[in-house]
Amino acid sequence: MSRREEKRAEREDRLAEQRSRAALAARRSGAAGEDGEDGDGGDARFGGRFGGRSGDRSGANGGTRERPGPHGGAGQAGGDRAGGRDPDGARDTSGRRSARSARGDGAPARPRELYVPPRGWHGAGGGRVGYLDPPTMWRATTVQACGMWPFAAGSGSPMTGVPLGQHLFTGATVCGDPLNWFTRARYISNPSLFMLGMPGLGKSTLVNRMLIGLAATGVVPLVLGDLKPDYADTVRALGGQVISIGRGRGGINVLDPGAMGEAAVRIGGEAGEVLKAETHGRVLNMVAALITIVRGRPMDDHEQSVLSAVLHHLRERTSPGRAPLLPDLLRVLTEGPDRVRAVTLDRGNETRYRDAVDPLHRSLLGILDGPLGDTFTSETSTRIDPNAPAVCIDISGIGEADTQLTAAAMLAAWSDGLGTVAASHALADAGLAPRRWFFTVLDELWRPLRAASGIVDRIDALTRLNRSLGLGDAKITHTLKDAEALGTDADRAKARGFVERAGMVVCAGLPRTEMEELGKVVGLSQREIELVSSWSSPPGWGMTGEHEEPPGRGRFLIKVGGRPGIPIKVAITDAERRLHNTNTRWTTDEEAVEQAAARAARDVARAAGQTGPGGWSA
Repeated sequence: MSRREEKRAEREDRLAEQRSRAALAARRSGAAGEDGEDGDGGDARFGGRFGGRSGDRSGANGGTRERPGPHGGAGQAGGDRAGGRDPDGARDTSGRRSARSARGDGAPARPRELYVPPRGWHGAGGGRVGYLDPPTMWRATTVQACGMWPFAAGSGSPMTGVPLGQHLFTGATVCGDPLNWFTRARYISNPSLFMLGMPGLGKSTLVNRMLIGLAATGVVPLVLGDLKPDYADTVRALGGQVISIGRGRGGINVLDPGAMGEAAVRIGGEAGEVLKAETHGRVLNMVAALITIVRGRPMDDHEQSVLSAVLHHLRERTSPGRAPLLPDLLRVLTEGPDRVRAVTLDRGNETRYRDAVDPLHRSLLGILDGPLGDTFTSETSTRIDPNAPAVCIDISGIGEADTQLTAAAMLAAWSDGLGTVAASHALADAGLAPRRWFFTVLDELWRPLRAASGIVDRIDALTRLNRSLGLGDAKITHTLKDAEALGTDADRAKARGFVERAGMVVCAGLPRTEMEELGKVVGLSQREIELVSSWSSPPGWGMTGEHEEPPGRGRFLIKVGGRPGIPIKVAITDAERRLHNTNTRWTTDEEAVEQAAARAARDVARAAGQTGPGGWSA
């Protein structure tokens, strides 16, 4: 409550306390007069001769003196008036109930309950408290609760999109996600979200909730590179497709046109040729990205021309229904067909040709015989199903120290996934498929950014084109300092642009220095900086050995442009808790057995031939 309301409550408590004390004193003095016996006003405890005298004194103490009676009645009347009552025990002027006073027959009065202020007595030893726990709150729709409470009022919190949690201060429900705030509410001009926060505070949990809520409305979630994995179980529960990538697990053929190639053949005509040209550019960029990772620097311009000529040559000479492989690139470079030689300006000189293509040749050999070869030299193990309700490419089998393979796998997954998005929109434009929206998740963004110089350009292009792609995205990292670790000033500036262009910026707990740095980019008030900084504190020392959660877990601040931030608290459900556990390696034996049994049941069901929507294995 506000400071003004607190002061008013204190005044009311103090006034009620004073009235209660006065009433208590009056009852104590009046009780002495009521104890007199018949005839001589005697009292079993104090002696009959003191009965009437006590009643007179109590009447005097009460501020008036009624007619003296043999039973001390005047004392009771005086005591009643001192407490604000009439002699007949009617309701006093403050509206509180009072006990019936004794008549002239000596019957004892019913004891009156002592009023205790809600926050305790004032003064030393009074036990006054400065905070009251809020009452339990129940929520319902206006259709369900209109008869119980017909008065409705807006809370001021956004109610468009996926229900995220409760406002930290008002308790109102807060809803939101990048797609609905861009399409329906129009709060943001770019359907993107950038999330920062320290590890273990629930960043991926909040994105998981968005993913589930959007899937319920027909949006297709795409987790293109799940590193832990955080989202694989959720995608399976949604009936989606999970593809594993890694050494011995599965691979991606970066020369495979995938869904875009199939859509180009299905559409045909001029629109199909346009899609084929776009497919060629996407494959060229993906191979160039792999070479960038191996070299640690971008390709030269003439090398990209040579690579493009080789890809055209392969596409013209590869039979329909088959995709070329990376070893085929080496074969074409070795043969040196006229189309490839023309872009090297060799002028018929074999030495000039070798000098032009040998650096590219060596880089391709580095891919095939280096740490990336097992994953990218063979056919795609599992293609993305364009009709799947959700897709997760699981790369958690790649070691965290293997940065090159991690970055290559993520880029290959993004290329394949975004190609599927482009194919879906091309089919919808041609009237061959329904229109679908997509929501991509780019978690642990710092890992591919640090892999090699130039990778940031690939992500930068994605953040600028997602509006035209019918695609919302969520990028998750820890701090802005992740961008500071990039090699060049240009890459660092582009990485900061991810935050500046994001429609929504969501902050979990961050240190104060980090929040002040973020405030220069987003525009945070001092109160918002202090609030989010307080969430980065560690949990307390548990005295009983029980689990102590960090104070900032599940608390987030949502910033949109120059609007005041919306602080929310997320409470996950039991279903979400079972699907999303980022500490699976730290589970107890009992939990591990239960999870293993659940996985075994899913494997048995999958082996029995159960299929999900679209005809593919669940």
